[in-house]
Amino acid sequence: MKPKAPRGTQDVLPDRSPAWIWVESTFRAVLRRYGYGEIRTPIFEATELFTRGVGESTDIVQKEMYTFSDRKGRSLTLRPEGTASTARAYVEHNLQAGARPFRAYYIGPMFRYERPQAGRYRQHQQIGAELIGAPGPGADFEVIALLVDLLAAVGLTGLTVKLNSVGDASCRPAYTEAIRAYLADHV
Repeated sequence: MKPKAPRGTQDVLPDRSPAWIWVESTFRAVLRRYGYGEIRTPIFEATELFTRGVGESTDIVQKEMYTFSDRKGRSLTLRPEGTASTARAYVEHNLQAGARPFRAYYIGPMFRYERPQAGRYRQHQQIGAELIGAPGPGADFEVIALLVDLLAAVGLTGLTVKLNSVGDASCRPAYTEAIRAYLADHV
């Protein structure tokens, strides 16, 4: 039997590695310009970090996590996303005592037990940025601008950003009621 990579994974061979390295270094340069520092968290975490952080009823937790027990019976999960691990590190290392807001990014493998389809992998590379402790819409604007700059830096052109909002705390109840009234007539 000829050995094969597990289903839903891929090898990045030497002829393709330079492209990966270029994209990652380009992303890192843009993120540093925005004041983000790289964070490297463990590839696996206690399962409860994801069940509590992502939500037990989500598809990620219900169907897509790679969870296993270690030799002492502790439940561990290969990270399906980077936000929960970054938040855990932020709290564990008392990073809220440092400069605010806290800006961090990660690049690395994530794992989701999905049915492999074209372009979807069980082990995939993901980049993410976390901005913690910045109140107001300026933080949202920063992250959106960061994404646009990341995409432009790798050569994507003609991008259009479309924004939507459900309003602020004072106008959201009226918006919610209007949606309910509309949906009641169309269910």
